[in-house]
Amino acid sequence: MRGGACKRLMEIKVSRGLKSVQPVLEEVRAKQAHRESAERASDSPRLAAQAILANEQRSGGWGRQRPLVALLNTILCPVLTAISLWLCAIAYGEPFSGHYLLLGILSFLVSSQVLDDVDLFWHWRPMQLVQATRGIIVGWAITVGILVFLGYATQLSDQFDYNVIVTWFALTPVLLLASVKVARMSVRKLMTRRPVARNAVLVGATDLGKRFALRLSEDPYLGQQFKGYFDDRDPRRVGPLKAGELLGKVADVAEHVRRNNVHCVYVCLPMAAQPRIRKLVAQLRDTTASVYFLPDLFVFDLVQARFDEVGGALVVAVCETPFEGLDAVVKRTADLVLGSVIMLLAAPLMLLIALGVKLSSPGPVLFRQRRYGIDGREIVVRKFRTMSVCEDGDQIAQAKPRDPRVTRLGAFLRRTSLDELPQFLDVLEGAMSIVGPRPHAVAHNEQYRKLIPGYMLRHKVKPGITGWAQVNGYRGETDTLEKMQTRVAFDIDYLKHWSLSLDLWIMVKTVLIVWGDRNAY
Repeated sequence: MRGGACKRLMEIKVSRGLKSVQPVLEEVRAKQAHRESAERASDSPRLAAQAILANEQRSGGWGRQRPLVALLNTILCPVLTAISLWLCAIAYGEPFSGHYLLLGILSFLVSSQVLDDVDLFWHWRPMQLVQATRGIIVGWAITVGILVFLGYATQLSDQFDYNVIVTWFALTPVLLLASVKVARMSVRKLMTRRPVARNAVLVGATDLGKRFALRLSEDPYLGQQFKGYFDDRDPRRVGPLKAGELLGKVADVAEHVRRNNVHCVYVCLPMAAQPRIRKLVAQLRDTTASVYFLPDLFVFDLVQARFDEVGGALVVAVCETPFEGLDAVVKRTADLVLGSVIMLLAAPLMLLIALGVKLSSPGPVLFRQRRYGIDGREIVVRKFRTMSVCEDGDQIAQAKPRDPRVTRLGAFLRRTSLDELPQFLDVLEGAMSIVGPRPHAVAHNEQYRKLIPGYMLRHKVKPGITGWAQVNGYRGETDTLEKMQTRVAFDIDYLKHWSLSLDLWIMVKTVLIVWGDRNAY
């Protein structure tokens, strides 16, 4: 979704200002509703299929999940990291024993926990291929970091040949990418030649049901043969179907399942049809079919949607922060490590900038302003002062091109983003993150939360020094409602698809574009 959303967002034409807020707002809301409807239409069946498939894999899997294929999907990358080390040791004439054998075992154990996002079964579209490549490279970088730390901590790093280790570090990601590609092609041929077919029917020819049926029909990896629908509505209301796809009414499902060797029944009825669903499930208890309920949860704008358990009760997270459990530890660790390194490297430059700010214009070196942090709590953000004023009231005018309030040195600092360096102190203190939605002044928050639906969702995470919106061209002044609405859409997209690799990619793009960014003034 990220690639398509970004293209659409980048195509938005800015033509109206805040002077006509209400008409623009109505137009923006209509565009947003149309976009979200289109995204739900394309994503709903895919997400539903993935959720069901993931559950089946955890509980033993369908017939298509043959034991050897499932094992390959789990251990391919960890095994290849050890094999890569063995090849490098042999190439340089080092015996693969002793310390090298121990390193191979450690690399297998560490990479089995880090490199667990490679899936051999899904169709890889260009964007998914980019994400998989990025995941492998970042996962291997994390594995290398852990192994290097262990090597220095145990004082065993001197026991290895330098050339072997450097070659291993460089060769492994290439070997992983090539081997995953070959393994995926092999699995695809295996599944195509000897498919494990399970008959499936859908109860409810809804839009979600139709698209899910299309997914079942087109994806051989799912190992299911779609047989048809059951629906109580008049055929004219159901819409066009292929000949023979409408198998009967809901009351006919159980008998059809018993007589026709149906393995899977997918219930796609609206959640309001609970009495009929309960009656149907009770009838299907007299069969051996697996029953799945596909609630159309995608009518909501889901943020980090997942199934969870609270006090023994199953719940569905519709809107949740991506930083829960281990992910929160990973995010905070990355902020502390990278923030500390950047602060050490930038300390001399920060001293020079502070001296320049003090000598170039009267006023404090640092500018402090109230912003909203995680969960909407107020925080104070620090920047090098770039203006002749320090505004933090109920109304704040954003900086504009050739703004008279911006000092000569301040213009340079803003253009190069060097004025943001003190915010790494806020990162180390825990108020901010290196990557996240950019914090807005409290006055702007209060203004836009009333105009843009879902605006406050961006505060489900800590604000960042840089973010997904900024590296996609939405940095600087937001002089129209559409600009702010688009920036918020990028922020929410970041929440939906967060990963450590995405954070690192945003950091790299920030460094590449910040010097030539014309939106900062």
